[in-house]
Amino acid sequence: MALYLKRAGHRVTVFERFEEPKPVGSGLILQPTGLTVLADLGLLDDILALGSRIDRLHGADASTGRTVLDVRYDAQRGGRFGLAVHRAALFGVLYRAAQREKIAIETGVEIEALETGERATLTCGNGRRTGPFDLVVDASGSRSKLRRSVGTPSEPRPLIYGAFWASLTWRGEDFDEHALLQRYDKASVMIGVLPIGRPEPGAERMAAFFWSLKPADVERVRAVGLDAWKERLVALWPECEAYTSQIGDFDQLSLARYGHHTMKLPAGRRLAIIGDAAHSTSPQLGQGANMALLDAAALSHALARMASVEAALEAYAKARRWHVRVFQALSLAFTPFYQSDSIALPFIRDRLVATVAKIPPAPQFLASMVAGTVIDPFRRIGLAEAKWSDRFCG
Repeated sequence: MALYLKRAGHRVTVFERFEEPKPVGSGLILQPTGLTVLADLGLLDDILALGSRIDRLHGADASTGRTVLDVRYDAQRGGRFGLAVHRAALFGVLYRAAQREKIAIETGVEIEALETGERATLTCGNGRRTGPFDLVVDASGSRSKLRRSVGTPSEPRPLIYGAFWASLTWRGEDFDEHALLQRYDKASVMIGVLPIGRPEPGAERMAAFFWSLKPADVERVRAVGLDAWKERLVALWPECEAYTSQIGDFDQLSLARYGHHTMKLPAGRRLAIIGDAAHSTSPQLGQGANMALLDAAALSHALARMASVEAALEAYAKARRWHVRVFQALSLAFTPFYQSDSIALPFIRDRLVATVAKIPPAPQFLASMVAGTVIDPFRRIGLAEAKWSDRFCG
């Protein structure tokens, strides 16, 4: 967002709560939508050099080996693909670009409140007031405090299931370097291995490894012990010993907690809200970072087109409304089939959905759902589909 604004000629300051800007998390998939935004920013080659091309998502029942999920990007036109990256890679590409643009970054700043009038003023955690600003962009995540400034804010509803995540050295002997592979035991267990390339130039290749569980069960799992957890995991997916053998302590695992919320209007007076601050959900469809990138592009192009900040905020909200709502609804609908205590839903998933998914146009629909293009997100943004790079969209 800061890159877009600075390149449009605005004076930009980024307020960062960490003492030193740094990434948080393991891996993610940049879908064709997110790659398009990075191409628009001139950063596509940088991220392609670090990531791992993903051509399909494949999931199987851990006990029978039956294929439950098989989504191929090439089921859609254009030869599209995803790019799995370490979060540090995406962070690094954007951060280095911001440094090249000499964007001002103030670190160790926790923003507590927003006051708006003719212009906006921010209050920091130490009581310092800063501003005035013509526009404040809230990209502070699902625990946003500035969201309260909007008349009808919504707080995330915690989801029952979260996940352990770890970034480990890639071991490709029994794994596809161009696929997200998963194993399921009903809907209560999901194990995944995602090749995520390199976190920075010259580093070794890595994999994101994850295991779904309820945050409420974490202490019980720890009490039973690491060896018992690893034994259960390897019993479900023996090849994963290549990754569990790299885990020597629970401290290597990060617990991700998920929540679901969608703001009706991601904007207020002198305030735009983007990313998880505006809409958060489970990572089941792999859209989070891509939705945030689309938000940034939509807001940037709205500010460029409209004569006033107020008109731009209205245009931004309108441009993102239906794409966000559709994918939030799809995520909410599909997540219980893969992360829940239900007995019926995984039974339906394994027998009915897996069969129907092979019959056209289901493969095309599933591919568009993963790619983020069930609804064209660019039609109202100002980025025409013709601008999609032929390197990842044919």
